[in-house]
Amino acid sequence: MQPINIHLADDHQILIDGIKTLLNTIPEFSIVGTSLNGAHIYEEVTQNKTDILVLDISMPEKDGIQVLKEFGEKGFPCKVIILSSYDDIKIIKEVMKLGASAYLTKHCACDSIIEAITSVMTGQEYFCKSVQTKIFETATKNNPKLKPVPLAIAGTLTDREIEIIILISLEYSGKEISEHLCISTNTVETHRKNIMKKIKAKNTISIVKYALKHNLIRA
Repeated sequence: MQPINIHLADDHQILIDGIKTLLNTIPEFSIVGTSLNGAHIYEEVTQNKTDILVLDISMPEKDGIQVLKEFGEKGFPCKVIILSSYDDIKIIKEVMKLGASAYLTKHCACDSIIEAITSVMTGQEYFCKSVQTKIFETATKNNPKLKPVPLAIAGTLTDREIEIIILISLEYSGKEISEHLCISTNTVETHRKNIMKKIKAKNTISIVKYALKHNLIRA
């Protein structure tokens, strides 16, 4: 099995060293480069055949958003995981629209970065738990049908699937779910199919009935 080549870009060497130490415990991961600024990241990740770029937003010379824009103009040489101290929803949505595949805040990096890399390499979008919760809360803010706190459901449903059940039940379209949760429409459709299989739903009405039965929304 080929190793996953990872490049780390952050303006704090201590953070790079910490993540490097963590990722080096995984035999399948290979740290092939690091950057303390964004000036030459495109050239660096292209030369070292990077699979995953872990990228900070706030960096000297060229920030993470400018790097993503450059990738968009020249063609993405690798997948990008944003690792930032910011959790502002506008910034999260902007970088995901620019082509990032995942967004983590630095305080959850140790818990989430390995899972994020694995998920992104299989073609999935990924958010650490705090970011995922913030995105969902923003999407459903002030909706009168939403329960104050969505209840976890025992079984095989993931947190993301529960959120999508709720949004489907609140009459969000697939496109709207995609836009609000910062995930692709293909990902939404994959979640929908998995949900229907897990809860044995035949159609959208069955999903709504499930949400009502499990107190995820108000009637």
